[in-house]
Amino acid sequence: MLEKIKSTLNSGRGRKNIIFSFLAMLIAVIFLFPIYWLLMMSFKPDIEIFAKVLTYYPHEFTIQPWLENLQNQEFLYSLRNSFMIATTSMLLSIIFGVPAAYGMGRYKVPGRRIILLTFLVTQMLPPSLMLTPMYLIFNNFGLLGTYLAPAIAISSGAVPFIVIILRPYFKSIPRSLDDAARIDGCNLFQSFFRIMIPAIKTGIIVVVVISFLGGWNDLAYSMTFNVKAEMRPLTANIYKFQSKYGTRWNAIMAYGAILVIPVILVFVFLQKYIVGGLTAGAVKE
Repeated sequence: MLEKIKSTLNSGRGRKNIIFSFLAMLIAVIFLFPIYWLLMMSFKPDIEIFAKVLTYYPHEFTIQPWLENLQNQEFLYSLRNSFMIATTSMLLSIIFGVPAAYGMGRYKVPGRRIILLTFLVTQMLPPSLMLTPMYLIFNNFGLLGTYLAPAIAISSGAVPFIVIILRPYFKSIPRSLDDAARIDGCNLFQSFFRIMIPAIKTGIIVVVVISFLGGWNDLAYSMTFNVKAEMRPLTANIYKFQSKYGTRWNAIMAYGAILVIPVILVFVFLQKYIVGGLTAGAVKE
């Protein structure tokens, strides 16, 4: 065993693997440290947070900031609002984005290159550029102060992303599957739901996750279109921990931890599908 390790270290490839592994671990520590610090600060009392001696873990462990958030009625309303906005925007994105990607991938749509270029350009536009025209439109339709307004705004940016990701998937499916489905008596809609959707399951998981997280993390649209304070999500209500008497940092950190935990769990349990889906959708053409 020792000889095998020595031969690995002596070989050029083995040294490169060790260097790359070390760099990967270093990068992981750099990116994960803010999350670790967020969690540790949420379990510290304010006295320890502002102490002169910096501590990297809570010496006086407390769950009071977490209980304060979870027992707060306004927090529960904000949690419900975040879930409703994220779910609604995800459903709208999937309903409009997946069929559009199917049409762009399976059929020769006139002007498809211009359409795809337009989709790419929309991904570069900042949300602040769309706030005023969308606000006027939603105001005319009476959608301000509802879950639908921010959900539509979020999905308007998610649909082009879905088309860009899923179009190569649909394009890579052999035409023989369409012919086989027609021979078996499937119409266009049956072929789409029974053949095409299961064939690109990995891509569907990717766009579902990304669409949901886009709604979960949204701030600009939810702050602008939810004119009622009780309709605002978690991202828009974190300012309530700041007052003229100071900032309750441990409560803010607990609030932030609750906000990011669903995101972390999604990526931990679905990372195989997310990474594989994004890379596969990027190269299949």
